[in-house]
Amino acid sequence: MSGVDTFRLVLLSTLWGMSFLFMRVASPEFGAVPLVMVRMGVAALVLLPLFTVARYRQLFWQHKGSLAILSVTNHVIPFSLLAYATLSLEAGFTSLINATTPIFTALIGMAAFATPITRQQYFGLAIAFFGVYVLSANRLDFSTGGDGWSILATMGATFFYGIAGNFSKARLSHLPIRVVAGGSVLISGLILSIPGFLFWPETMPSTQGWLNALALAVLSTAFAFFLYFQLLASAGATATSTVTFLVPVSALIWGYLILGEVLSLQVIAGMAITLVGTAITTRILRFKRLDR
Repeated sequence: MSGVDTFRLVLLSTLWGMSFLFMRVASPEFGAVPLVMVRMGVAALVLLPLFTVARYRQLFWQHKGSLAILSVTNHVIPFSLLAYATLSLEAGFTSLINATTPIFTALIGMAAFATPITRQQYFGLAIAFFGVYVLSANRLDFSTGGDGWSILATMGATFFYGIAGNFSKARLSHLPIRVVAGGSVLISGLILSIPGFLFWPETMPSTQGWLNALALAVLSTAFAFFLYFQLLASAGATATSTVTFLVPVSALIWGYLILGEVLSLQVIAGMAITLVGTAITTRILRFKRLDR
């Protein structure tokens, strides 16, 4: 990977890591659905120039149904679930559970898309789920004020990411990435417009809340997509996938520095176990005896 691509990778992981901080600050003021409406609506406006190219507009219209499915499974539902989760969960903690997305991608690929899983990947799945257990076992409290529902919401978001990843590969891989990303963001903004305004908070969010919401939309969504496009084209899919491991590290560091979140031994141990399991599942780490 070149020096420029390394810089892009670190910057992308920083922007996506900080998205959990932006949600953590803005969600209590906006509410989950209105915040995601702002996120996707503003990002759609920023990405709208992509469709000044006639070919992109034509491809968008031809595949609007599949793009709508991707919008719901990759943006509308998971972003709303994550925004809900950050009402009570720390930014770093939420990002760590979200890092299990490749786990659900593998499981859903096997169950619904006939994607084979090797023994090594089963081994990685077991390790990753054990890591999630280490992270959250003492926090699965479903009583009032407990974190159980927020943890399940985060797991639900990764589940829908898994559906979206497999669906995109099966139905949309032939399209330019800009059409897939820009089109899905645009449709997401339209889908969220009605429920977003219906659940709009009675008290107008503060300046701090708006700044975090706009940063979430412009920096961690629209600009992050541009970086993602560039990195994917230049470094390839395998190198780009390593961002999965950098995002929770970024979120933990920024959460500690900016929000004063605690980096406990339990969180560090859970992070290490979860990321190792994810690396094995995605075959970044390989064991020859199990790799079949």
